[in-house]
Amino acid sequence: MPDLSISPLPITAPTTAATVRVWDVPVRVFHWVLVVTILLAFLSSEEGSALAPWHIPAGWIAALLITFRLVWGFVGGEHARFADFLKPGEIAHHVGGLLSGKPERTIGHNALGGVAIIALLGTVGGIIYTGATMQGEAEGGLHETWANVLIGLIALHVIAVIAMSLLTKDNLICAFITGRKRADLHPGVSDARSPTPLGLPIATVAIGAAAYGITLVDPVAFSPGAHAEVGENGGGEAGEGAGDND
Repeated sequence: MPDLSISPLPITAPTTAATVRVWDVPVRVFHWVLVVTILLAFLSSEEGSALAPWHIPAGWIAALLITFRLVWGFVGGEHARFADFLKPGEIAHHVGGLLSGKPERTIGHNALGGVAIIALLGTVGGIIYTGATMQGEAEGGLHETWANVLIGLIALHVIAVIAMSLLTKDNLICAFITGRKRADLHPGVSDARSPTPLGLPIATVAIGAAAYGITLVDPVAFSPGAHAEVGENGGGEAGEGAGDND
């Protein structure tokens, strides 16, 4: 008599591609908070904007973020450190790969990406400085010029990230959200070294010191709309330009 029993279907667990850890949590948080802060600064740059009261606080928040990133470049995770991606000697090789249409994958920032990071940080710093020291129309024009330069750099950065993601089949945007990359695209690469044990305490102290210094320069630095109120009361000349960043 034939066996009419039904064999159970094999159950296989879903497989996921192995990944390798690249970006630590603090550097990813910094990146996306800076994106939001810069967006807020631009949207609040017009006096008639509903977000206008946030313009100066956004500039000072950006200053705290830049402070963190400078410190984290020395005490952060392996690929967040300046020593890992500031490699001028590799720029020509990287450009050659781009021109041939076959750029090499890099686990961290590539050589041009490293230059872009410094350019972006420096430009944001220039905007903060010109906003904080603005006294007249000439300084305001310089502040706006720095802001326009930043727009250009951001556009180039976004284009470069998308282009490299397509050329190398390595999703760079996803990597800066999850902190991980596909291991099969980077054979032989192990998880990135973690930040220095004292990294976060050091960065926290640096941010606290920077915040204290900012409040010495501008006591209402982080209070939305406070500068307008001070100006209306007739005593706000020192605070009107401080931190006024586009």
